[in-house]
Amino acid sequence: MRAATAAVYLAFVSSGFAFATWAARIPSVKSQLQLSPRQLGLLLLALPIGSIISLLTAGPFVAHTSPRRAVAVASLASAAGLCLSGIGAQGAFTVTAMGLALLGLGTGIWDVAMNVEAAAVEQRAGTSMMSRFHASLSGGTVIGAGLAAACAALHIPVVVHLGVVAALIAIAVPLSTRRYLATDTRPSTHHPTRDALRAWTEPRTLALGIFVLSMAFSEGTGNDWLASAMIEGHHTSVAAGSLSFAIFVAAMTIGRWFGPPLVDRYGPRLVTRASAVLAMSGLAVTIFGPHQAFALVGVITWGLGTAMGFPLGISAAADDPSRAAIRVGVVSSIGYTAFLAGPPLLGFLAEHVGILRSLSITMGVVAVGLLFTASLRTAGSQRPHGEGTKPAEPCRGLRSSS
Repeated sequence: MRAATAAVYLAFVSSGFAFATWAARIPSVKSQLQLSPRQLGLLLLALPIGSIISLLTAGPFVAHTSPRRAVAVASLASAAGLCLSGIGAQGAFTVTAMGLALLGLGTGIWDVAMNVEAAAVEQRAGTSMMSRFHASLSGGTVIGAGLAAACAALHIPVVVHLGVVAALIAIAVPLSTRRYLATDTRPSTHHPTRDALRAWTEPRTLALGIFVLSMAFSEGTGNDWLASAMIEGHHTSVAAGSLSFAIFVAAMTIGRWFGPPLVDRYGPRLVTRASAVLAMSGLAVTIFGPHQAFALVGVITWGLGTAMGFPLGISAAADDPSRAAIRVGVVSSIGYTAFLAGPPLLGFLAEHVGILRSLSITMGVVAVGLLFTASLRTAGSQRPHGEGTKPAEPCRGLRSSS
């Protein structure tokens, strides 16, 4: 269990590390390719498009290859995409776009597979752990961004930086998958396409997808718009706007790391309902607070309220090992559309009411997600005592590793 848990943590940290490695070098790539803002926007679309395409097929793929093999293959694909993006950054727009598409394809499958394995570890342990895995992803993002900033300051070429990181990921992550639990994620039938289509018609799976979308929308708008909203709406300095974003991310990370005991004691539904109310309250204070200090309190509250929703939704989708990969793929596909739809939607509203006021729509989206928290029931050992169930054996539905 300890080895499997450490291996899953490495998968999450490495995923965040890989994404931040690319994201933090975007200004350097823009300069080297001499891109206009419009051209850069088109280039950056390659990664989420690749991710969405892979998410639609990730469930059946993970179910029939196992999370162990899926993470290994997906991490190799992501590493290849990262390396190709670095090569293209030397002067080939098309090559960079191809690398980003490959990075997105690998990332989508990687995301589903590591969440399925994380759910298996969580179920074997008999305690809530998923949010801590997601907190480690944020930690990997911070490490990757910090290293990228250092590389940029030292004028290390993008191709060298991305190439070295790609090599590290291609070696470390596939080797670590040997420590994964021997879980049976195979569906009960032998019709992957039919199973995947059926999952898209399951009311609970769709409800979980909508809930995850609402929390992803809250997280994504904070990541994309908070700094600009503070600068424009509350007239902070650029440094203070950036600091508010850092505070938001820190609050989310803290909430995800220290939230599991609350889930074990009070159950996922009560925790997510309280979290959604907390997120909406934080948004209201951030948007309508009369002073910058009030707004910062709102930012902290917003981050804490948003923290637990996404991982708890994924954990609930994976409560049945034989259907985990298929359902996590569906829920992830629905949830990740928030990262595609959010920026243009808020951008349109910001044209009319300003960036800060446009965040009000996030309150409405979170309120919709609150209506679907009833779908966050969990099976087996995942049900806490507070929800009136008897504790189940932690190994139910799983084979012990050899």
